[in-house]
Amino acid sequence: MQTNSKQSFDLKSVLILILTPIAALIFIPYYAVTYGFSSADWFWFGFFMVATGLSITAGYHRLWSHRAYKAKAPLKIFFMLFGAASLQNSIIKWSSDHRKHHRHVDDKELDPYAATRGFWYSHFTWMLRELPKKVAKIENVADLEQDKIVAFQHKHYVPLAVFMCVLLPMLIGATYGSMVGCLLLAGLLRLVLNHHFTFFINSLAHVWGKQKYSDENTSRDNPILSLFTYGEGYHNYHHKYAGDYRNGVKWYDFDPSKWLIFGSAKIGWAYDLKTTPKPVIEAARASMQLKQAQNKLKDKRYIKLVLEFEQRLEEQYKLLFDSIKDWAKAKQLWLQAKKDKLSATQLTQLKLHYKELKRRFKTERKVWRVMAGSSVSLAKLSGNQA
Repeated sequence: MQTNSKQSFDLKSVLILILTPIAALIFIPYYAVTYGFSSADWFWFGFFMVATGLSITAGYHRLWSHRAYKAKAPLKIFFMLFGAASLQNSIIKWSSDHRKHHRHVDDKELDPYAATRGFWYSHFTWMLRELPKKVAKIENVADLEQDKIVAFQHKHYVPLAVFMCVLLPMLIGATYGSMVGCLLLAGLLRLVLNHHFTFFINSLAHVWGKQKYSDENTSRDNPILSLFTYGEGYHNYHHKYAGDYRNGVKWYDFDPSKWLIFGSAKIGWAYDLKTTPKPVIEAARASMQLKQAQNKLKDKRYIKLVLEFEQRLEEQYKLLFDSIKDWAKAKQLWLQAKKDKLSATQLTQLKLHYKELKRRFKTERKVWRVMAGSSVSLAKLSGNQA
């Protein structure tokens, strides 16, 4: 395969990604000092920032790339238009690249923005040169090409992008006498920030954070990063369960994209929201905790003590895993019984059994977490004594 060093520069990407930050650094401070930005300018900056960011995360990413839910036309049109304003390519091209990323994650040849090729490569330099034809080719998006809204955007991407990113902020600014001010904030500054916040998902989210669900690739969970990426910082979970409409699976996880999708479902604009069953998630977390605890206990002086503790750790893990399986099975039986409309007595018995197994799981999980945490202390103790 042709290497990146022999490829020619992508002039369009170079101009957009290099010149826009330079223009922002020059013109925005100059305008601020010379004329000043109004509160309306900052309002529209905030609106465009959120609208374009969510159109990428909840639209391009979760709706179209992963089909994590379905949406009605009003929501799809909103995402289509403000996604074009982000200047990150059409839905079809963006989704094609992203599906390749998930299929070949970390592969230096086939992953378009492999984190294994370095931070800056995955952040944005992969876009500055033309990718090999095998990687750049639009494929695996036949489902999206059948969507009339998506196909329309792909066909008319350039005029839509120019209108949404440049002309619309100017028109809005003209209504209150600040055409240039609105363009600079809602158009230029917003574009630069929106670009690099999105790029953080490809770069920082693969090097900074924890691997709570899988270590099969470089993806990481990072709540801090979610503050800038509209909830996409829970990236390890996402790579493990890409079809889930949530990235922040806990109710308190900062995930505005999840909240937007959930809220849209409540008013009928989104439906068929896909989620990963909780027992499956807990099983993945427990497996990673066992693996990480075992790694911490390796190569220590008091090997007998370590081996005894590791054996107990594995036994507790089995108890936890069995409780997860029993809980999941009982829940499935209860839900099926509700569908089959069994008698109230049978439903009550099944529900009580399900709740009892859920309580057992929570008890085993508490013991497990104490033991997994103790492995860290044991590893430190044996290390200090060595």
